[in-house]
Amino acid sequence: MKGTITVVGLGSGDPDRLTLGNLKLLQGAEKLYVRTKDHPVLDWLAESGVAFESFDSVYEANDDFPSVYKEIAERLIAEASSGEGQRAVTYAVPGHPMVAEATVKLLKERCPEEGITLNIVGGESFLDEAFARLGFDPIEGFQLLDAAGLAREDLQPRLHTLIGQVYDDFTASDVKLSLMELYPEDYEVTVAHALGVEGQEQILKVPLYELDRIQDYGNLSLIYIPRSEDESLRMKSFSRLHEIVGILRSPGGCPWDREQTHASLRKNLIEEAYEVLETIDEDDPEHMQEELGDLLLQVMLHAQIEEEEGTFNVFDVINGLNEKLIFRHPHVFGDRSAGDAEEALVNWEAMKAEEKRRKGQKPEDASALDGVPRELPALMKAYKLQKKAAKVGFDWPDAGGALAKLEEELAELKKAVEESLPASEIELELGDVLFSVVNAARFVGADPEEALSRTSRKFVSRFRYVEQRLKERGKTPEQSTLAEMDEIWDEAKRQEYAGE
Repeated sequence: MKGTITVVGLGSGDPDRLTLGNLKLLQGAEKLYVRTKDHPVLDWLAESGVAFESFDSVYEANDDFPSVYKEIAERLIAEASSGEGQRAVTYAVPGHPMVAEATVKLLKERCPEEGITLNIVGGESFLDEAFARLGFDPIEGFQLLDAAGLAREDLQPRLHTLIGQVYDDFTASDVKLSLMELYPEDYEVTVAHALGVEGQEQILKVPLYELDRIQDYGNLSLIYIPRSEDESLRMKSFSRLHEIVGILRSPGGCPWDREQTHASLRKNLIEEAYEVLETIDEDDPEHMQEELGDLLLQVMLHAQIEEEEGTFNVFDVINGLNEKLIFRHPHVFGDRSAGDAEEALVNWEAMKAEEKRRKGQKPEDASALDGVPRELPALMKAYKLQKKAAKVGFDWPDAGGALAKLEEELAELKKAVEESLPASEIELELGDVLFSVVNAARFVGADPEEALSRTSRKFVSRFRYVEQRLKERGKTPEQSTLAEMDEIWDEAKRQEYAGE
Protein backbone atom coordinates (compact mmCIF):
# COMPACT_ATOMS: atom_id res chain seq x y z
CA MET A 1 0.00 0.00 0.00
CA LYS A 2 1.21 3.50 -0.80
CA GLY A 3 -0.05 5.35 2.26
CA THR A 4 -2.97 6.02 4.56
CA ILE A 5 -5.70 8.65 4.66
CA THR A 6 -7.58 8.93 7.94
CA VAL A 7 -10.79 10.96 7.78
CA VAL A 8 -11.88 12.42 11.14
CA GLY A 9 -15.25 13.98 11.96
CA LEU A 10 -15.09 17.37 13.70
CA GLY A 11 -18.60 17.06 15.09
CA SER A 12 -21.53 19.40 14.75
CA GLY A 13 -19.67 22.52 15.86
CA ASP A 14 -19.34 22.74 19.64
CA PRO A 15 -15.74 21.91 20.73
CA ASP A 16 -17.15 20.29 23.89
CA ARG A 17 -18.78 17.62 21.67
CA LEU A 18 -15.49 16.57 20.08
CA THR A 19 -14.65 13.06 21.30
CA LEU A 20 -11.41 12.42 23.16
CA GLY A 21 -10.32 9.87 20.56
CA ASN A 22 -10.86 12.30 17.69
CA LEU A 23 -9.01 15.03 19.57
CA LYS A 24 -5.99 12.74 20.02
CA LEU A 25 -6.00 11.90 16.30
CA LEU A 26 -6.06 15.58 15.38
CA GLN A 27 -3.32 16.51 17.85
CA GLY A 28 -1.08 13.62 16.78
CA ALA A 29 -1.56 14.00 13.01
CA GLU A 30 1.63 13.92 10.96
CA LYS A 31 -0.05 16.07 8.32
CA LEU A 32 -3.50 17.51 9.00
CA TYR A 33 -5.78 18.88 6.28
CA VAL A 34 -9.26 20.30 6.80
CA ARG A 35 -11.91 20.75 4.13
CA THR A 36 -12.70 24.23 5.42
CA LYS A 37 -11.50 26.24 8.40
CA ASP A 38 -14.99 27.71 8.75
CA HIS A 39 -15.91 25.49 11.70
CA PRO A 40 -15.94 26.41 15.43
CA VAL A 41 -13.83 23.41 16.47
CA LEU A 42 -10.96 24.55 14.24
CA ASP A 43 -10.77 27.96 15.93
CA TRP A 44 -10.35 26.16 19.24
CA LEU A 45 -7.76 23.74 17.80
CA ALA A 46 -5.71 26.59 16.36
CA GLU A 47 -5.71 28.34 19.74
CA SER A 48 -4.49 25.12 21.37
CA GLY A 49 -1.54 24.89 18.98
CA VAL A 50 -2.74 22.28 16.44
CA ALA A 51 -1.51 23.15 12.93
CA PHE A 52 -3.54 22.36 9.85
CA GLU A 53 -3.94 23.32 6.20
CA SER A 54 -7.38 24.10 4.77
CA PHE A 55 -8.74 23.64 1.26
CA ASP A 56 -10.64 26.93 1.28
CA SER A 57 -8.50 28.18 -1.62
CA VAL A 58 -9.86 25.31 -3.73
CA TYR A 59 -13.38 26.67 -3.27
CA GLU A 60 -12.24 30.06 -4.52
CA ALA A 61 -10.47 28.61 -7.56
CA ASN A 62 -13.39 26.52 -8.88
CA ASP A 63 -16.79 27.44 -10.25
CA ASP A 64 -18.83 24.55 -8.88
CA PHE A 65 -18.87 22.18 -5.91
CA PRO A 66 -18.23 18.94 -7.87
CA SER A 67 -14.98 20.44 -9.17
CA VAL A 68 -14.03 21.49 -5.64
CA TYR A 69 -14.64 18.04 -4.18
CA LYS A 70 -12.79 16.31 -7.01
CA GLU A 71 -9.71 18.51 -6.59
CA ILE A 72 -9.63 18.01 -2.82
CA ALA A 73 -9.79 14.24 -3.22
CA GLU A 74 -7.03 14.30 -5.85
CA ARG A 75 -4.77 16.42 -3.63
CA LEU A 76 -5.23 14.11 -0.66
CA ILE A 77 -4.48 11.04 -2.78
CA ALA A 78 -1.38 12.71 -4.22
CA GLU A 79 -0.18 13.61 -0.72
CA ALA A 80 -0.71 10.08 0.58
CA SER A 81 1.17 8.69 -2.46
CA SER A 82 4.14 11.05 -2.28
CA GLY A 83 7.55 10.33 -0.82
CA GLU A 84 9.05 7.02 0.22
CA GLY A 85 7.35 4.62 2.55
CA GLN A 86 3.80 4.85 3.80
CA ARG A 87 2.64 8.45 4.14
CA ALA A 88 -0.02 9.09 6.82
CA VAL A 89 -2.44 11.92 6.00
CA THR A 90 -5.24 13.07 8.30
CA TYR A 91 -8.24 14.83 6.81
CA ALA A 92 -10.82 16.52 9.06
CA VAL A 93 -14.36 17.31 7.91
CA PRO A 94 -17.33 18.97 9.61
CA GLY A 95 -19.83 16.70 11.34
CA HIS A 96 -19.67 12.99 10.57
CA PRO A 97 -17.55 11.89 7.57
CA MET A 98 -20.34 9.69 6.22
CA VAL A 99 -23.10 12.30 6.37
CA ALA A 100 -23.37 14.71 3.42
CA GLU A 101 -19.63 14.63 2.77
CA ALA A 102 -18.94 14.38 -0.98
CA THR A 103 -15.15 14.34 -0.67
CA VAL A 104 -15.29 11.20 1.47
CA LYS A 105 -17.49 9.50 -1.12
CA LEU A 106 -14.86 10.24 -3.77
CA LEU A 107 -12.07 8.96 -1.53
CA LYS A 108 -13.96 5.70 -0.95
CA GLU A 109 -14.12 5.23 -4.71
CA ARG A 110 -10.56 6.25 -5.53
CA CYS A 111 -8.39 4.98 -2.64
CA PRO A 112 -8.73 1.25 -3.42
CA GLU A 113 -7.79 1.97 -7.04
CA GLU A 114 -4.70 3.90 -5.93
CA GLY A 115 -3.58 1.35 -3.32
CA ILE A 116 -4.20 3.74 -0.43
CA THR A 117 -5.64 2.65 2.91
CA LEU A 118 -8.67 4.72 3.90
CA ASN A 119 -9.75 4.92 7.55
CA ILE A 120 -12.94 6.72 8.55
CA VAL A 121 -13.41 7.88 12.14
CA GLY A 122 -16.89 9.11 12.98
CA GLY A 123 -17.94 12.22 14.81
CA GLU A 124 -21.10 13.80 16.06
CA SER A 125 -23.22 14.65 13.03
CA PHE A 126 -25.33 17.75 12.67
CA LEU A 127 -28.20 15.25 12.56
CA ASP A 128 -27.67 14.45 16.24
CA GLU A 129 -28.11 18.10 17.14
CA ALA A 130 -31.04 18.47 14.75
CA PHE A 131 -32.95 15.60 16.36
CA ALA A 132 -32.38 17.07 19.82
CA ARG A 133 -32.73 20.80 19.15
CA LEU A 134 -35.61 20.62 16.64
CA GLY A 135 -37.40 18.01 18.71
CA PHE A 136 -38.39 15.20 16.35
CA ASP A 137 -37.85 11.46 16.36
CA PRO A 138 -36.52 10.08 13.02
CA ILE A 139 -38.35 6.79 13.65
CA GLU A 140 -41.51 8.66 12.62
CA GLY A 141 -40.07 8.91 9.11
CA PHE A 142 -37.16 11.07 8.06
CA GLN A 143 -35.21 12.14 5.00
CA LEU A 144 -32.04 14.17 4.53
CA LEU A 145 -31.77 16.08 1.25
CA ASP A 146 -29.01 18.11 -0.37
CA ALA A 147 -29.95 21.70 -1.19
CA ALA A 148 -27.76 21.60 -4.30
CA GLY A 149 -29.73 18.82 -5.97
CA LEU A 150 -33.20 19.35 -4.52
CA ALA A 151 -36.07 18.41 -6.85
CA ARG A 152 -39.85 18.34 -6.48
CA GLU A 153 -39.98 14.55 -6.72
CA ASP A 154 -37.66 14.22 -3.69
CA LEU A 155 -40.18 15.80 -1.34
CA GLN A 156 -42.34 13.55 0.80
CA PRO A 157 -44.63 15.50 3.16
CA ARG A 158 -45.21 12.49 5.44
CA LEU A 159 -41.51 12.47 6.38
CA HIS A 160 -39.59 14.88 8.57
CA THR A 161 -37.31 16.61 6.08
CA LEU A 162 -33.91 18.16 6.70
CA ILE A 163 -32.20 20.04 3.88
CA GLY A 164 -28.48 20.48 4.36
CA GLN A 165 -25.71 22.29 2.45
CA VAL A 166 -27.63 25.59 2.53
CA TYR A 167 -24.50 27.71 2.23
CA ASP A 168 -26.00 31.08 1.25
CA ASP A 169 -29.18 32.97 0.43
CA PHE A 170 -28.87 32.03 -3.27
CA THR A 171 -29.05 28.34 -2.32
CA ALA A 172 -31.91 29.14 0.05
CA SER A 173 -33.75 30.79 -2.83
CA ASP A 174 -33.39 27.65 -4.97
CA VAL A 175 -34.68 25.55 -2.06
CA LYS A 176 -37.64 27.88 -1.65
CA LEU A 177 -38.64 27.55 -5.30
CA SER A 178 -38.45 23.75 -5.13
CA LEU A 179 -40.49 23.62 -1.93
CA MET A 180 -43.13 25.97 -3.34
CA GLU A 181 -43.87 23.44 -6.08
CA LEU A 182 -45.49 21.37 -3.33
CA TYR A 183 -46.04 23.51 -0.22
CA PRO A 184 -48.11 26.71 0.01
CA GLU A 185 -46.08 29.92 0.13
CA ASP A 186 -47.11 30.62 3.74
CA TYR A 187 -46.22 27.12 4.98
CA GLU A 188 -44.10 27.34 8.14
CA VAL A 189 -40.53 26.04 7.89
CA THR A 190 -37.58 26.21 10.26
CA VAL A 191 -34.15 27.66 9.51
CA ALA A 192 -31.38 26.55 11.90
CA HIS A 193 -27.86 27.99 12.11
CA ALA A 194 -25.02 26.41 14.13
CA LEU A 195 -27.17 23.99 16.12
CA GLY A 196 -25.62 23.22 19.49
CA VAL A 197 -22.85 25.83 19.20
CA GLU A 198 -22.98 28.10 22.23
CA GLY A 199 -23.44 31.75 21.31
CA GLN A 200 -24.02 31.02 17.61
CA GLU A 201 -27.13 28.87 17.48
CA GLN A 202 -30.20 30.38 15.83
CA ILE A 203 -33.55 28.63 15.27
CA LEU A 204 -36.03 30.66 13.21
CA LYS A 205 -39.55 29.71 12.13
CA VAL A 206 -40.66 31.58 9.02
CA PRO A 207 -43.26 31.29 6.24
CA LEU A 208 -41.82 29.60 3.18
CA TYR A 209 -41.84 32.75 1.05
CA GLU A 210 -39.37 34.41 3.47
CA LEU A 211 -36.84 31.58 3.31
CA ASP A 212 -34.28 33.49 1.25
CA ARG A 213 -34.67 36.67 3.30
CA ILE A 214 -33.02 35.12 6.34
CA GLN A 215 -29.47 36.26 7.13
CA ASP A 216 -26.34 34.33 8.19
CA TYR A 217 -26.62 31.23 5.97
CA GLY A 218 -23.36 29.29 6.03
CA ASN A 219 -21.67 25.91 6.45
CA LEU A 220 -23.66 25.15 9.62
CA SER A 221 -27.11 26.04 8.23
CA LEU A 222 -30.01 23.75 7.47
CA ILE A 223 -33.74 23.92 6.73
CA TYR A 224 -36.31 21.73 8.47
CA ILE A 225 -39.84 20.91 7.27
CA PRO A 226 -41.89 18.93 9.85
CA ARG A 227 -43.79 15.90 8.65
CA SER A 228 -47.44 16.51 7.88
CA GLU A 229 -50.55 14.38 7.41
CA ASP A 230 -52.25 17.21 5.49
CA GLU A 231 -53.90 15.44 2.55
CA SER A 232 -53.72 18.57 0.40
CA LEU A 233 -49.92 18.19 0.29
CA ARG A 234 -50.26 14.71 -1.20
CA MET A 235 -52.79 15.60 -3.88
CA LYS A 236 -50.03 16.19 -6.45
CA SER A 237 -48.34 12.87 -5.73
CA PHE A 238 -48.61 9.81 -7.94
CA SER A 239 -48.74 7.56 -4.88
CA ARG A 240 -51.92 9.32 -3.71
CA LEU A 241 -53.54 8.74 -7.12
CA HIS A 242 -52.63 5.06 -6.93
CA GLU A 243 -54.07 4.91 -3.43
CA ILE A 244 -57.36 6.59 -4.45
CA VAL A 245 -57.91 4.27 -7.41
CA GLY A 246 -57.23 1.28 -5.13
CA ILE A 247 -59.84 2.56 -2.66
CA LEU A 248 -62.41 3.04 -5.43
CA ARG A 249 -61.92 -0.58 -6.54
CA SER A 250 -61.90 -1.97 -2.98
CA PRO A 251 -64.89 -3.75 -1.35
CA GLY A 252 -65.79 -0.56 0.50
CA GLY A 253 -65.27 1.63 -2.54
CA CYS A 254 -67.48 2.69 -5.44
CA PRO A 255 -69.94 0.04 -6.76
CA TRP A 256 -69.51 1.26 -10.35
CA ASP A 257 -65.71 1.19 -10.25
CA ARG A 258 -65.69 -2.29 -8.67
CA GLU A 259 -67.78 -3.71 -11.52
CA GLN A 260 -65.54 -2.47 -14.33
CA THR A 261 -63.44 -4.81 -16.46
CA HIS A 262 -60.95 -4.23 -19.25
CA ALA A 263 -63.76 -4.86 -21.74
CA SER A 264 -66.24 -2.49 -20.11
CA LEU A 265 -63.65 0.27 -19.89
CA ARG A 266 -62.48 -0.15 -23.49
CA LYS A 267 -64.73 2.49 -25.02
CA ASN A 268 -63.94 4.91 -22.17
CA LEU A 269 -60.24 4.75 -23.01
CA ILE A 270 -60.93 5.58 -26.64
CA GLU A 271 -63.36 8.38 -25.79
CA GLU A 272 -60.99 10.00 -23.31
CA ALA A 273 -58.13 9.87 -25.81
CA TYR A 274 -60.26 11.67 -28.38
CA GLU A 275 -61.33 14.26 -25.84
CA VAL A 276 -57.65 15.02 -25.23
CA LEU A 277 -57.19 15.42 -28.99
CA GLU A 278 -60.07 17.89 -29.05
CA THR A 279 -58.36 20.09 -26.46
CA ILE A 280 -55.20 20.02 -28.59
CA ASP A 281 -57.17 21.07 -31.65
CA GLU A 282 -58.82 23.87 -29.69
CA ASP A 283 -55.51 24.99 -28.14
CA ASP A 284 -57.12 24.94 -24.69
CA PRO A 285 -54.42 24.12 -22.06
CA GLU A 286 -56.78 24.40 -19.09
CA HIS A 287 -59.23 21.94 -20.60
CA MET A 288 -56.33 19.76 -21.74
CA GLN A 289 -55.13 19.44 -18.14
CA GLU A 290 -58.52 18.08 -17.12
CA GLU A 291 -58.84 15.70 -20.04
CA LEU A 292 -55.31 14.34 -19.61
CA GLY A 293 -56.33 13.52 -16.04
CA ASP A 294 -59.35 11.61 -17.32
CA LEU A 295 -57.13 9.69 -19.73
CA LEU A 296 -54.64 8.92 -16.95
CA LEU A 297 -57.50 7.57 -14.85
CA GLN A 298 -58.21 4.99 -17.55
CA VAL A 299 -54.58 3.85 -17.45
CA MET A 300 -54.76 3.65 -13.66
CA LEU A 301 -57.98 1.59 -13.69
CA HIS A 302 -56.63 -0.95 -16.18
CA ALA A 303 -53.41 -1.28 -14.18
CA GLN A 304 -55.38 -1.61 -10.92
CA ILE A 305 -57.44 -4.47 -12.36
CA GLU A 306 -54.22 -6.34 -13.14
CA GLU A 307 -52.76 -5.49 -9.75
CA GLU A 308 -55.76 -7.19 -8.13
CA GLU A 309 -55.06 -10.25 -10.28
CA GLY A 310 -51.42 -10.23 -9.20
CA THR A 311 -50.01 -9.89 -12.71
CA PHE A 312 -48.57 -6.35 -12.62
CA ASN A 313 -49.24 -2.91 -11.17
CA VAL A 314 -48.92 0.64 -12.44
CA PHE A 315 -45.39 0.92 -11.04
CA ASP A 316 -44.40 -2.04 -13.24
CA VAL A 317 -45.90 -0.13 -16.17
CA ILE A 318 -43.80 2.92 -15.30
CA ASN A 319 -40.68 0.79 -14.84
CA GLY A 320 -41.16 -0.82 -18.25
CA LEU A 321 -41.73 2.55 -19.88
CA ASN A 322 -38.63 4.07 -18.26
CA GLU A 323 -36.48 1.16 -19.40
CA LYS A 324 -37.88 1.38 -22.93
CA LEU A 325 -37.33 5.13 -23.19
CA ILE A 326 -33.73 4.84 -22.03
CA PHE A 327 -32.99 1.84 -24.25
CA ARG A 328 -34.54 3.38 -27.37
CA HIS A 329 -32.73 6.69 -26.96
CA PRO A 330 -29.06 5.66 -27.12
CA HIS A 331 -28.32 9.10 -28.60
CA VAL A 332 -29.42 10.61 -25.28
CA PHE A 333 -28.58 7.96 -22.66
CA GLY A 334 -25.91 5.99 -24.52
CA ASP A 335 -22.98 6.40 -26.86
CA ARG A 336 -24.78 6.97 -30.16
CA SER A 337 -25.51 10.34 -31.73
CA ALA A 338 -28.41 11.90 -33.61
CA GLY A 339 -28.11 15.26 -35.31
CA ASP A 340 -31.78 15.55 -36.23
CA ALA A 341 -35.19 13.93 -35.78
CA GLU A 342 -34.64 11.54 -38.70
CA GLU A 343 -31.45 10.14 -37.18
CA ALA A 344 -33.18 9.83 -33.81
CA LEU A 345 -35.95 7.80 -35.49
CA VAL A 346 -33.38 5.51 -37.08
CA ASN A 347 -31.91 4.85 -33.63
CA TRP A 348 -35.41 4.21 -32.24
CA GLU A 349 -36.20 1.62 -34.92
CA ALA A 350 -32.81 -0.06 -34.51
CA MET A 351 -33.32 -0.44 -30.78
CA LYS A 352 -36.85 -1.76 -31.30
CA ALA A 353 -35.38 -4.49 -33.50
CA GLU A 354 -32.74 -5.21 -30.85
CA GLU A 355 -35.50 -5.54 -28.21
CA LYS A 356 -37.22 -8.16 -30.34
CA ARG A 357 -33.99 -10.10 -30.77
CA ARG A 358 -33.46 -10.12 -27.00
CA LYS A 359 -36.96 -11.54 -26.61
CA GLY A 360 -36.11 -14.38 -28.99
CA GLN A 361 -37.99 -12.87 -31.93
CA LYS A 362 -36.46 -12.51 -35.38
CA PRO A 363 -37.14 -9.04 -36.83
CA GLU A 364 -35.94 -10.24 -40.23
CA ASP A 365 -38.82 -12.76 -40.33
CA ALA A 366 -41.48 -10.18 -39.51
CA SER A 367 -43.68 -8.44 -42.06
CA ALA A 368 -42.84 -4.84 -42.90
CA LEU A 369 -46.44 -4.04 -41.93
CA ASP A 370 -46.24 -5.48 -38.41
CA GLY A 371 -46.80 -3.14 -35.50
CA VAL A 372 -49.88 -1.30 -36.77
CA PRO A 373 -52.70 -1.83 -34.23
CA ARG A 374 -55.81 -3.51 -35.63
CA GLU A 375 -58.19 -1.11 -33.93
CA LEU A 376 -56.74 2.16 -35.17
CA PRO A 377 -59.20 4.49 -36.93
CA ALA A 378 -59.22 3.51 -40.61
CA LEU A 379 -57.71 6.74 -41.94
CA MET A 380 -54.86 6.65 -39.44
CA LYS A 381 -54.31 2.93 -40.03
CA ALA A 382 -54.05 3.41 -43.80
CA TYR A 383 -51.51 6.19 -43.28
CA LYS A 384 -49.32 4.04 -41.02
CA LEU A 385 -49.52 1.00 -43.33
CA GLN A 386 -48.44 3.08 -46.31
CA LYS A 387 -45.53 4.62 -44.39
CA LYS A 388 -44.29 1.18 -43.39
CA ALA A 389 -44.56 -0.11 -46.97
CA ALA A 390 -42.75 2.99 -48.25
CA LYS A 391 -39.80 2.29 -45.93
CA VAL A 392 -39.04 -0.91 -47.83
CA GLY A 393 -39.43 0.73 -51.25
CA PHE A 394 -43.06 -0.10 -52.05
CA ASP A 395 -44.11 3.42 -53.03
CA TRP A 396 -44.65 5.81 -55.89
CA PRO A 397 -41.51 7.69 -56.95
CA ASP A 398 -43.27 11.05 -56.61
CA ALA A 399 -46.60 12.74 -55.94
CA GLY A 400 -47.56 12.45 -59.60
CA GLY A 401 -47.94 8.69 -59.34
CA ALA A 402 -50.09 8.96 -56.22
CA LEU A 403 -52.36 11.59 -57.78
CA ALA A 404 -52.72 9.57 -60.98
CA LYS A 405 -53.73 6.55 -58.90
CA LEU A 406 -56.29 8.70 -57.09
CA GLU A 407 -57.84 9.77 -60.41
CA GLU A 408 -57.92 6.13 -61.54
CA GLU A 409 -59.69 4.97 -58.38
CA LEU A 410 -62.14 7.88 -58.51
CA ALA A 411 -63.05 6.95 -62.09
CA GLU A 412 -63.70 3.35 -61.00
CA LEU A 413 -65.95 4.60 -58.21
CA LYS A 414 -67.94 6.76 -60.64
CA LYS A 415 -68.32 3.79 -62.98
CA ALA A 416 -69.51 1.53 -60.13
CA VAL A 417 -72.14 4.09 -59.12
CA GLU A 418 -73.28 4.66 -62.72
CA GLU A 419 -73.65 0.89 -63.29
CA SER A 420 -75.57 0.52 -60.01
CA LEU A 421 -73.27 -2.21 -58.76
CA PRO A 422 -74.10 -3.85 -55.38
CA ALA A 423 -73.50 -1.63 -52.37
CA SER A 424 -70.71 -3.90 -51.10
CA GLU A 425 -68.77 -3.44 -54.37
CA ILE A 426 -69.31 0.33 -54.38
CA GLU A 427 -68.05 0.38 -50.80
CA LEU A 428 -64.83 -1.37 -51.87
CA GLU A 429 -64.32 1.16 -54.66
CA LEU A 430 -64.90 3.98 -52.19
CA GLY A 431 -62.32 2.41 -49.89
CA ASP A 432 -59.80 2.41 -52.75
CA VAL A 433 -60.44 6.12 -53.30
CA LEU A 434 -59.93 6.90 -49.63
CA PHE A 435 -56.77 4.79 -49.52
CA SER A 436 -55.44 6.71 -52.54
CA VAL A 437 -56.32 10.03 -50.90
CA VAL A 438 -54.20 8.98 -47.90
CA ASN A 439 -51.32 8.14 -50.25
CA ALA A 440 -51.57 11.55 -51.88
CA ALA A 441 -51.60 13.18 -48.45
CA ARG A 442 -48.26 11.57 -47.62
CA PHE A 443 -46.65 13.01 -50.71
CA VAL A 444 -47.81 16.55 -50.00
CA GLY A 445 -46.59 16.29 -46.40
CA ALA A 446 -50.05 16.28 -44.80
CA ASP A 447 -51.48 14.03 -42.11
CA PRO A 448 -54.84 12.88 -43.54
CA GLU A 449 -56.36 12.48 -40.08
CA GLU A 450 -55.41 16.04 -39.18
CA ALA A 451 -56.50 17.38 -42.58
CA LEU A 452 -59.94 15.79 -42.29
CA SER A 453 -60.24 16.91 -38.67
CA ARG A 454 -59.53 20.51 -39.68
CA THR A 455 -62.11 20.32 -42.44
CA SER A 456 -64.65 18.84 -40.02
CA ARG A 457 -64.02 21.67 -37.55
CA LYS A 458 -64.43 24.16 -40.36
CA PHE A 459 -67.70 22.50 -41.38
CA VAL A 460 -69.02 22.66 -37.81
CA SER A 461 -68.09 26.34 -37.49
CA ARG A 462 -69.78 27.29 -40.76
CA PHE A 463 -72.90 25.21 -40.14
CA ARG A 464 -73.36 26.74 -36.70
CA TYR A 465 -73.04 30.15 -38.34
CA VAL A 466 -75.82 29.15 -40.75
CA GLU A 467 -77.99 28.01 -37.82
CA GLN A 468 -77.39 31.27 -35.94
CA ARG A 469 -78.17 33.50 -38.93
CA LEU A 470 -81.36 31.54 -39.64
CA LYS A 471 -82.34 31.82 -35.97
CA GLU A 472 -81.96 35.61 -36.23
CA ARG A 473 -84.50 35.45 -39.08
CA GLY A 474 -86.87 33.36 -36.97
CA LYS A 475 -86.25 30.15 -38.95
CA THR A 476 -84.60 26.75 -38.60
CA PRO A 477 -82.64 24.78 -41.24
CA GLU A 478 -85.68 22.54 -41.73
CA GLN A 479 -87.76 25.61 -42.60
CA SER A 480 -85.22 26.97 -45.06
CA THR A 481 -84.32 26.22 -48.64
CA LEU A 482 -80.94 24.83 -49.69
CA ALA A 483 -80.31 27.99 -51.72
CA GLU A 484 -80.93 30.15 -48.65
CA MET A 485 -78.56 28.09 -46.54
CA ASP A 486 -75.91 28.11 -49.33
CA GLU A 487 -76.05 31.87 -49.39
CA ILE A 488 -75.37 32.09 -45.64
CA TRP A 489 -72.67 29.40 -46.01
CA ASP A 490 -70.84 31.57 -48.56
CA GLU A 491 -71.22 34.51 -46.17
CA ALA A 492 -69.49 32.46 -43.46
CA LYS A 493 -66.65 31.65 -45.89
CA ARG A 494 -66.18 35.30 -46.77
CA GLN A 495 -65.96 36.21 -43.05
CA GLU A 496 -63.35 33.48 -42.54
CA TYR A 497 -61.21 34.78 -45.39
CA ALA A 498 -61.57 38.34 -44.15
CA GLY A 499 -60.44 37.21 -40.70
CA GLU A 500 -57.31 35.66 -42.17
